Amino acid sequence: MRTDYKLPFASLSIRNYRLFFIGQGVSLIGTWVQRVTMGWFVYRITNSHFLLGLVSFLSMIPTLFISPFAGAFADKWNRHHTLIVTQTAYMIQAGLLALATLTEYINPGRLWPILCLSLLMGCIEAIDAPIRQTFVKDLVNKRSLLPDAIASNSAMFNGARLVGPAIGGALIIVFSEGVCFAINSVTYLAVIISLLFMKIDYPPRQAKNEPVLTKILEGWKYSWKNVPIRFLIFNLSFYTLFGLSYATLLPIFARDVLKGDSSTQGALMSCVGIGALAGALFLGSRKTIKGLLQLLIYAGIIGSLSLIALSLSTNVYLSMGLMLFTGFGMTTQMIATNTIIQSVVDEKMHGRVMSVYTMGFGSISPFGNLLIGTLSGSLGTLLAVRVGLPAVQASSLGAQIALGLCASACLIWSLLSLRKIPLLVRDIFRMLISNKNTEIYRPTPTLDLSMSER
Repeated sequence: MRTDYKLPFASLSIRNYRLFFIGQGVSLIGTWVQRVTMGWFVYRITNSHFLLGLVSFLSMIPTLFISPFAGAFADKWNRHHTLIVTQTAYMIQAGLLALATLTEYINPGRLWPILCLSLLMGCIEAIDAPIRQTFVKDLVNKRSLLPDAIASNSAMFNGARLVGPAIGGALIIVFSEGVCFAINSVTYLAVIISLLFMKIDYPPRQAKNEPVLTKILEGWKYSWKNVPIRFLIFNLSFYTLFGLSYATLLPIFARDVLKGDSSTQGALMSCVGIGALAGALFLGSRKTIKGLLQLLIYAGIIGSLSLIALSLSTNVYLSMGLMLFTGFGMTTQMIATNTIIQSVVDEKMHGRVMSVYTMGFGSISPFGNLLIGTLSGSLGTLLAVRVGLPAVQASSLGAQIALGLCASACLIWSLLSLRKIPLLVRDIFRMLISNKNTEIYRPTPTLDLSMSER
């Protein structure tokens, strides 16, 4: 009997993808060590909700301005060589951050280095992200393996999210934030070495003197014209603005709401990683994208409900359990969005559309972080001044209310989206027919996804 499920990670049979998976996996552990450390470090030396949001804002806002150009060039540049450059730039940025922290050049009276380095990281990410998204497709040259590759890539990302924050939280206590940043810098060597060992032969590209702005506009027009892509990118943007910004408040929840320390924040983020990894493994076991849109919307409902419950929780263990569902819901939604878009998009528009997709979360995310940080801080101040609550209690309650409001907006949007499913499914299948890619929706009985390509 034919089913829509299979064993995950068949894409690892491809040598180049396997190298990327291992190298990127090691590097991402360091990235998550830095992420948990950055939030804790900023909140420790400033006690400011706003500055927490501002640092996140600066690390992501360049995506809004740079990512469209990177997407246009992703269809023109050698993506393999470009990634070697961007990963090296990441390593240098993390090294400078470690040096400035270890020498105490960054302190409460001198915050500009961390703001500038966050902005630099955002510029690198704006170039790297759309090219890296497209690069996965370059590595897996069998279209039927693309959903598996996207899911396994996300599993690797979330496996690192499971391990990295726990390591980071412990290292902060045992050593210091500067050591964590230094470890992240060293881990970039793994992905750089893996890229250097790859052998990728790109087909000759036809030289076109098309203006870059024309390429960018084509990507936007294509994304807007095709209803499924338009809906998926808007849906992702909405959840990024109001839902994914919860991570900005985790240092506040860990210290003020749950009365913990950096290891508490690391544990919360690791629980998100466990849930996210479960979602990635589940999606990696699917043979087709059939039913993926419905799953995407229901996953959004699960993630929203878990965040609403988190906003009401003051128990560490309950909060950790809720983080499992948050990770599963939010990550399942993001992987499903990525998989559907890459499956239906026209090959020649791939890089440009993926830059629009990247902007859907990369450029919206900083505004979400700034919004929830400002809202949380304002509510905390209001509760302290008008109601007369102690500062710590007002701070924690302000964060809880801000999270509850944002998560409620996500829940309402998901419930409203349910009625759009039938029309969107119809349009998705039409795009697959147009691109002669219907086997990814309805696999033929003879399709073998376990074949090895080396």
